[in-house]
Amino acid sequence: MPDRADLYVAIAAMVTIALWTLLTRLYGTRARSTSDLLLASRTMGPRVNAAAISGEYVSAASFLGVAGLVLKGGVDALWYPVGFTAGYLALLLFVAAPLRRSGAYTLPDFAEARLGSVCLRRICAAFVVIIGWLYLVPQLQGAGLTLHAVAQAPRWVGAAVVMVIVTFNISTRWTSSITLVQALQYWVKLTALAVPVFVLLIHHAADAQGFRDSPGAAASPHFFHDVDISLDHDVVLEVTEPVLVTVAGTQDGRPTRGTVRWVPGEHRCDKGTMLHFGAGSPVPVVSGAAVDNGSWLRPWGHGSHPLLAAYSLIVALLLGSMGLPHVLGRYYTHPEGAAARRTTLLVLVLLGLFYLFSVASGWLARLYLPNLLVAGNTDAAVLLLPRAALGGWPALLLGGLIVAGAFAAFVSAATGLVVSVAGVLSTDVLPRRLRNVRTAVLAAWTVPLAFMLAVSSLDLAQGVGLAFAVAASSFCPLLVLGIWWRGLTDAGAAAGILLGGGVAFVAVLPAAAGVLPPGWQAVAAQPAAFTVPLAFLTMVVVSRRTRDRVPTDVSRILLRLHAPDRLGLSGNRQRGRPGARVGTAAGALSRIRPGRHRR
Repeated sequence: MPDRADLYVAIAAMVTIALWTLLTRLYGTRARSTSDLLLASRTMGPRVNAAAISGEYVSAASFLGVAGLVLKGGVDALWYPVGFTAGYLALLLFVAAPLRRSGAYTLPDFAEARLGSVCLRRICAAFVVIIGWLYLVPQLQGAGLTLHAVAQAPRWVGAAVVMVIVTFNISTRWTSSITLVQALQYWVKLTALAVPVFVLLIHHAADAQGFRDSPGAAASPHFFHDVDISLDHDVVLEVTEPVLVTVAGTQDGRPTRGTVRWVPGEHRCDKGTMLHFGAGSPVPVVSGAAVDNGSWLRPWGHGSHPLLAAYSLIVALLLGSMGLPHVLGRYYTHPEGAAARRTTLLVLVLLGLFYLFSVASGWLARLYLPNLLVAGNTDAAVLLLPRAALGGWPALLLGGLIVAGAFAAFVSAATGLVVSVAGVLSTDVLPRRLRNVRTAVLAAWTVPLAFMLAVSSLDLAQGVGLAFAVAASSFCPLLVLGIWWRGLTDAGAAAGILLGGGVAFVAVLPAAAGVLPPGWQAVAAQPAAFTVPLAFLTMVVVSRRTRDRVPTDVSRILLRLHAPDRLGLSGNRQRGRPGARVGTAAGALSRIRPGRHRR
């Protein structure tokens, strides 16, 4: 199918998502205050809120990145969907209901209300912005990748489209509709992924037996037909069997034009090089990928320090969910803690259903798109799969559906992230008025956009994993100890966040920029196995050394966090009064100073 048809379908899909997103806000309630903007006026029930959380959570990493990692890494990549989903189990057990009862609506609010420290609030605000920016970068990269893969458009075009839609939707202040859009977008994304998978599985069942069974063979994957590959960035390819390849460009540091024989080992090809492989040729893979189907089907079968990287990834994903600001913000929209628990259970079901199709997409891509293992663009697997397997108008229609789902993923995830980052900027940096939220929204885009334009080599799911590592190393210890341990002090919390979160951020930043040697890249990208225990230990030790700083009203605060909702002790019971300030640190977990008081 000509590229022009792909471009028209991609544009139609983006326009459809944009118009649907903008029109849906007509059904929302216009925000009258900053808390309305951040809380959606507390009008959403568990089912809508669960779909909204899932819609925010199913980002570029979930929609595109998981399939790409399964294509590239095989069984090892399954830790990502398992961790993304299981993280909500820890959130359900330790955080969901007490966090809702706190009455605060941002993490800095909770920190100040629990420990009474303005300095700690500022530290938390800085980490909310850092985590939000780290999470926004893959959303912009995914949007750019989508348009580039289906229509060869410059990568900045897709990022610009998402930025315009999200900024307009937030700045118009129809914030109940933001929640509604995110809830509906989950079902759009699920449909956009499930329908092509079902169609391709039916098509796959009709293929030859040898073709169907090829991913299960222990040997290297092979090309089933002649393939021409154009490299859009430098790659290092690992070869396990001798292979004949026609090269037009630079390989192994030498300008080459003609057929050469690659021996087993590593071969470097520069950007712009054209490679031609004949039918039946073994597939070279980019450095770090599973070199054969045997290692692809085994856990910890490839890469440097695979066991350490796997354990660090598990820790980051399981504990990082409870430290993601845009996810936690959803729990403040519930009227009570029990609703927060029901929402989390529904989220577990919805995410588990979605990731089944993501994993199936990666397995199908291993069969139909081995050329992506050479080019290194494995994140494009979901986008290119219909064209590779079917061709013709069916592939065009399914491709348009996938593009629509992909942009729904970018828009919904970016909306939640920008709202959380802009909320912190507007309440802790700019004067706290609603009009300044628009300025904060524009500020929230600056660093992610600059980083996205400068760096684009990191896989989408791995990029999101960096944000999980920082969140697990900073806010997870604060929330767990702040909710369940009465001995936590503001000095201990600040020291733990700065040391654990700071070390994690210093480690992941060069990994995100792609400037580390391959042997250190995997270790630095997932430091959570070291930084999470470091943060917990630091908070406990420093709090023990500063016992005199334990809040005098800690018993009353913990009672409010853990008491059943029917007792009426939760925060924000005043939400029905005209002009009441909802969810501020001053109103949430309000303190009674020591001394005599007149009633």
